[in-house]
Amino acid sequence: MMPFAISLIVSVGVQMSPPPAEPGMPLEAAVERALDSHPMVIAAHARVDEARADAQLLAVGPQEVVVQGTVQRRDVRGIGMVPEYDLQFTRPIRLPGKAALDRRVGNSGLRAAENRAEDARHQAALLLSKQWWTWLGAASEARTLEGVASVMSSAVAATRKRLALRDASALELDQALSAEAAAHAGAMQASAREAAARAALSASFPDLPLPSAAPALPRPALPAEGSEGLAALVIARSHEIGASAADLDKAEALRARAARDRLADPSIGLRAFSEQGGNEKGIGLIFSVPLGGRARAAAVDRASSASAAAAAELAATRNMISALAAEGAALATGYLRAWEQALRAAEAAQAAAERQRAGHALGGIDLSDRLVTERLACDAALEEVRARTAALEAITRLRIDAHTLWLSAQAHEGVAP
Repeated sequence: MMPFAISLIVSVGVQMSPPPAEPGMPLEAAVERALDSHPMVIAAHARVDEARADAQLLAVGPQEVVVQGTVQRRDVRGIGMVPEYDLQFTRPIRLPGKAALDRRVGNSGLRAAENRAEDARHQAALLLSKQWWTWLGAASEARTLEGVASVMSSAVAATRKRLALRDASALELDQALSAEAAAHAGAMQASAREAAARAALSASFPDLPLPSAAPALPRPALPAEGSEGLAALVIARSHEIGASAADLDKAEALRARAARDRLADPSIGLRAFSEQGGNEKGIGLIFSVPLGGRARAAAVDRASSASAAAAAELAATRNMISALAAEGAALATGYLRAWEQALRAAEAAQAAAERQRAGHALGGIDLSDRLVTERLACDAALEEVRARTAALEAITRLRIDAHTLWLSAQAHEGVAP
């Protein structure tokens, strides 16, 4: 029994352990907590609670029993002062069909709020992604420039030795010192950008634990769905389209409700009275109904215009999301190809720089020629880092928009357009 119990504990522990993070990315559980605690997401969920209360209010309706009464004393000739009272109960009645439309209005408003809450989480995820890759990109640039500064420091040390042996001129030493100082300045600027990016990320998402050092940039790659497949998911899972569709349904329900309100809701009630000290008593029914006029007709026109506007806004939202999906797919594919070329350029420039270093060490290459090659290699390395960062950010954005990263696809069910 003991080996079985141990194996069971181990298997349960393995099942309960969080999934590993993708290369260069924070843990998904940490991201989920950071998104849940973001003020924009909290506010959006509060709006959902507000919309749910509105839906309940509309379902119940504003019709309430109104109690009205009077108690008085009247001076009747020949009788004197006599007590009298009047008491009535009235309540408006929703005509058939109006309650169903009110429930439809409330439910549509709730669906719109739920979609906007999911979209708020979506926008927070996009912000986290952008700030995360900005931090990692700045850190990678800083490491690249620190490596360049180290190479330049070695060049200065070698030039000093050659100058002591009268194999180099003071001009060459000045050139090496200038290149070293420029490399250190660039590294310091990149380190400052890294610190600023980390501070911005930490301030925006204080509940996201950050490692002491930024992870290295991974190699960008498109997921199995491909850019076109992800673009299709962006449109199918768009909460902005879902919110606009819910707004249209609400506007259409309000238009139908305004049309039914051309016939106003009646009020019925019960009245009891006693007059002349009880000599006259009675009980009866009360009925009242407003006689609608031009104001109700204008309300129908206004609701019809609002419905037409909501339909146009839904079409505009669909067009916007389709354009963003196509743009995101094109950027992810294009930036990935650009990074591949930048990587080849950086590798070739690095190989050339290494050959120049070897030639300079043997005395066959002038320092000025070596410094030019080092500068080209540095520029190519920085361009590769920037292209890599841009590709990673574009691919991550497309995956977030498609709800395949950090956002659950199941969250879209029930709030779809």
